[in-house]
Amino acid sequence: MIELFISSLATFFVVIDPPGCAPIYAGLTAGASARERVSMAVRAVVVSAAILLVFALVGEQLLGALGISLDAFRIAGGIMLFLIAIDMVFEKRAQRREDRAQKILETPEVEDVSIFPMAMPMIAGPGSIASIMLLMARSEGTEQSLVVLGAMLTILVLTLVALIAAGPLMRLLGAKIEAVITRLLGVLLAALATQFVIDGLRESFTAATAALH
Repeated sequence: MIELFISSLATFFVVIDPPGCAPIYAGLTAGASARERVSMAVRAVVVSAAILLVFALVGEQLLGALGISLDAFRIAGGIMLFLIAIDMVFEKRAQRREDRAQKILETPEVEDVSIFPMAMPMIAGPGSIASIMLLMARSEGTEQSLVVLGAMLTILVLTLVALIAAGPLMRLLGAKIEAVITRLLGVLLAALATQFVIDGLRESFTAATAALH
């Protein structure tokens, strides 16, 4: 159980990337009061939690309704996470986030950034949705599922803390240290993504072999 919790925690941390969300949030809420920043941070995390919880609980049924096998989703999700990892290593994801944030800042009528772009797609984006579905699919029994959900909620709480403390955190870390951390996390995510693909391929071949016999 401890191994599963640590693995899930690491996966959600590198995909959601609380330290990476913090500077974007700080820039988006530069003109807001302290109370407004806290309020939007809480709203963003609560909405993200709701989105991820829905996919955690009914994601597999949704795939079944669409005629998509869980193994196919594992492979596709693993490939997608691997691409995110490449972006992290080469700092492309940070650039895209900054570009998206700049577009929001250039739109005067947009004030509340809690739903877009913070909750979706920065926190509850394709990577985190794929991760929660993959980890829930690999869980055996209610206890393991609760461990995965506990890891997800832990990272969301950490994300909330990072958003609230975004300004001071950025001054503390600095751009260079943040870049190093992001690249290291990208390498870790690449390894986890590769494991998802291997699991999906292995299960697919096992199922195909069993069907032939």
